[in-house]
Amino acid sequence: MPHIPLPPHLPGITGLLEYRQDTAAPIRELTQLILRGESSLTFAERELIASLVSHRNECRFCTAAHSAVTGILMGENETCDLVRENYETAPVSDKMKALLHIAAQAQRGGRYVTESAVERAKTAGATDLEIHDTVLIAALFCFYNKYVDGLATDLPADSGYFQLLGERIAVSYGRRPEGYEHSLSHTPNTTPETH
Repeated sequence: MPHIPLPPHLPGITGLLEYRQDTAAPIRELTQLILRGESSLTFAERELIASLVSHRNECRFCTAAHSAVTGILMGENETCDLVRENYETAPVSDKMKALLHIAAQAQRGGRYVTESAVERAKTAGATDLEIHDTVLIAALFCFYNKYVDGLATDLPADSGYFQLLGERIAVSYGRRPEGYEHSLSHTPNTTPETH
């Protein structure tokens, strides 16, 4: 049960963003910029980082949400599952393994990011901007994970919610103009809101 009254039909971060729309606006804007803006990292690669960090933080809502969107963007779920299990043996590029290693270090704490991890990423072809954005995504999702779990938000009753959520955020993290009213009675044809 959430620590504060939140709309029961809006699980996870969705209810929190509706609770404070003034703080939600810059959160959504930053998320859209970092995960859907210009980058040499694909949308799927950035979502892999988000999924790994959320998993390592044991945030069930964010892990499920960002694993779903990663699967949609990649066209399969196995890679994301394997990255969460062990990114070093997962079927991703050496550059991505090195960036995921940096993300895992940043998730543990900023001071855990080592020079050798950064050098490994550069040797594998990562740019300074990709290294920067990896740390930023990791930091951003540590914030989201603590926000979601720190207020004890609910998980959705229907696990199919995450597939719909993934389809929604694969396109955009923006808030729909009609807001959340369409989510009052969640049905399989209703797309949920997010970040």
